[in-house]
Amino acid sequence: MARMISRPAVLLSPLAMIVVAAAVMALAPAPVAATKYNITKILAPYKEYSKFNDMLSKTRLAYDINRRQTITVLAVDNSAMSALDHYSLQTIRHILELHVLVDYYGDKKLKKLAHGSTASSSMFQATGSASGMSGYVNITRKDGKEFPYDIAVLQVSSIISSAEAEAPVPPPAPVDLEELLSKRYCKSFASLLSANAEVFRAVNETKDNGLTLFCPVDSAVAAFAATYKNLTAKAKAAILLYHAVPDYFSLQLLKSNNGMVTTLATASDKKMDYSYDVKNKGETVTLQTRVVTSSVTATVGDMEPLAVYAVNKFLQPKELFKVVEAPAPAPEPSKKKKAGRGGSDDDSSDDSGDSTADAEKGDAAPALLVRWLVTAVATAGVAYALMG
Repeated sequence: MARMISRPAVLLSPLAMIVVAAAVMALAPAPVAATKYNITKILAPYKEYSKFNDMLSKTRLAYDINRRQTITVLAVDNSAMSALDHYSLQTIRHILELHVLVDYYGDKKLKKLAHGSTASSSMFQATGSASGMSGYVNITRKDGKEFPYDIAVLQVSSIISSAEAEAPVPPPAPVDLEELLSKRYCKSFASLLSANAEVFRAVNETKDNGLTLFCPVDSAVAAFAATYKNLTAKAKAAILLYHAVPDYFSLQLLKSNNGMVTTLATASDKKMDYSYDVKNKGETVTLQTRVVTSSVTATVGDMEPLAVYAVNKFLQPKELFKVVEAPAPAPEPSKKKKAGRGGSDDDSSDDSGDSTADAEKGDAAPALLVRWLVTAVATAGVAYALMG
């Protein structure tokens, strides 16, 4: 049995162990895509975790959590979060990465643990930020029940950390955005941005907290110039902000994930959506707005938290331009089947019944809230012993 250690909400030393009360909030079963759940929305009703939830957004960890298929989040309450007040945002991200295990731990899995313990990789380890095995977290099962879901949110009594996670992170080197855009591919787009002081300020102020900018190459700006000239001032501002996504996406991340992104235009106009889909096929990344499909052609600059990519077409939002409807798929050959006695050649009723049943299965996920005890420790030494 693990030893109970009573300690205030302070950062743990590498070999410190705590017994934590774990509240598992079950979600819908087996989402097809990671975007089926949203960690900030899961935590939103629980005001005691509001500071933890806020930091997941500010450090951009929320996006990384949402895009994974299976995950366990170790949340701390507001009083425990005060231990992070004196750290920089990037250091806080590293510490909170230790609170995100890149696997799901339900009771069945915990019962199968060798000696009741395991060393689980955290996001701090998975992102390559940790050296050796310092990004592993040791978990010891105490008691529990089974929850066959893909995400678990567990409450821990205090911050889990390590000296490496707490190491100061140098601030990003200052970047002259206009100069960066003007040097490669995007001189014309840089001119459009700099000509609109309000838009340029919004983009420039976002770049240090996470920004991905898709800049149309000079030929794309030239092709769109006549249309742009006839837009209202408000529409011009919106379409420029539409090219800016308030989050950092590496090229590798763009190539490995499909999904919708919101833009700075979304934030500027709450009544409009101003989003588009990022799609990838092999090495090709496309941005699909339902008006135009634009492809990423080159990396202008990639220095986290800022990434700038050249695209071959000016992005046009559906909020300002007519949607181009996709051609209807060709009808499938009809399937003939013999009608039995009292039967019919029309099998639509069977299909309707099947789809209804499937829908009912998908919607029938009960909400559960239970508690169990685990032990968590961030230490390379213990992790190595357990893995060895």
